[in-house]
This record gives sequence, structure tokens and C-alpha cells, in this order.
Amino acid sequence: MTIARDGLREIAIATIVCHAPAGAAVWAALHVSPWFCSAAVPFWAVWLFVIAFFRDPQRAIPTEPGVLVSPADGKVTEVARLESYDGIDGPALRISIFLSVFNVHINRVPCAGRVTRIRYQPGEFLDARHPECGIRNEANTIVIEPEESDAGPVIVRQVAGLIARRIICRLREGDRVQRGQRLGLIKFGSRTDLIVPVESGLEPAVRVNDVVKGGSTVLMRPGKRSAGNASSAALHNKTDRVTAAG
Repeated sequence: MTIARDGLREIAIATIVCHAPAGAAVWAALHVSPWFCSAAVPFWAVWLFVIAFFRDPQRAIPTEPGVLVSPADGKVTEVARLESYDGIDGPALRISIFLSVFNVHINRVPCAGRVTRIRYQPGEFLDARHPECGIRNEANTIVIEPEESDAGPVIVRQVAGLIARRIICRLREGDRVQRGQRLGLIKFGSRTDLIVPVESGLEPAVRVNDVVKGGSTVLMRPGKRSAGNASSAALHNKTDRVTAAG
């Protein structure tokens, strides 16, 4: 398992902050009393937690035509139909994922396509489970024009939470992206939304409280309406194959 490069600064700080007192406790255990060794345990635990937070595991990316994969690890907290959404003509469908501090925090691209817009929004830091956090919190919106169909736009929204204070996005407008590609992360707890037009014909493949994995869990797939417009090759592809993600 690799470590996200965006976490190297925090890992370096944690190494300095945690290992200094832990080293002092070990010295005291060797020269004063063995009981001092227990004082080092909390510092080592914090250091290991920081390293684990920035883990970046490999993921198997589904190749089933037309599906959207989860942009984040975590628990589904909302599957909702919206009457309107900025950037979408007509009603929209939104799936929200809550990322606890124990989840992998790498965000991934839900589909192949082209990034048409990226918009950063400064704001508050409400708990990521707060009903108004998607409106009031610091957030970053990524709009993707899908490659496989004209059923877009596909919108990924990175939302900061109570603890999360830094949103990182490695994409740029005009970039060509692939399904499951890493796009950035949100540090220390957050929420990630996936929004599509209702007219896209995509339907949720998950329910509230489902646990999902970024890049590998299918979040939405074509419904009956859009299935009729799929290519014959897609219609005959009954098996969900997967390929290893780099």
C-alpha cells in the first residue's frame, strides 16, 4: 500500500511531534523505570493513525459500460432527488457519502470524460453530516462531461467538514480523465457528493447506510430508459469485469 503524497507534510510533522516525547519516554524506561515505556504508546498510536489516514490503496475499477463509480470511501448518507441544481437543467439526483477519519480519503473520478469546470467555494466548517453543510461549508465542485454518452454533466462536489480544513484537487479545467482516476483528497473527515441530471436515465445502485469504496463501488448505473440507447455490445455485456487501477 502506498501513501498519498498530499499527506507527506502531515506525516513529517507527526513524526517530529510524536517521536520526540516517545523517545524521551523510552529513555526514561531504560534509565529510570520500565513503567515509563507506557507513556510512549499514545504518541506512537497517533503517529500510526496519521500514516493510516493518508493510505492510498489500489482499487479494481469496474468496466461495465455507462456506470458511475463512487468518488469516495465512506457511508452513503443521502440518496435524493433535487428539483434543481446549479449547472443542471431540470431536476437532479444526488448521492452523498460521509467520510469518517478512519476512511481512505482519496477522491476518485466517477467516469471517463473531460473536466469542463472547477469551482472553489469558501465557507464554514459544519459537521459533514449536517443537513446544510453542502450549502454553507467550504467546497470544491468538479463538472465532468462524460465520454461514454451525452447524459451529463456529472458533478463531483468535495465538501469540507468539522475537522477537515483543506480540500485538495489535482484536476484542471480541460483535463481528460478516466474512471477511477485519483482526483485529490479532503484532509481529516469530509463529505463527497455525486450529482447527475434525472434526465440522464442513471439510477442509484446503492442505498442510504451502504458502505462504499472510491473507484470500485458502482454508485449509479443506466436505468431502463437509457438502456434502450446503449450499444449492442453494452447490451450483451452481462458480466461486470474489473481492471486494476494504478
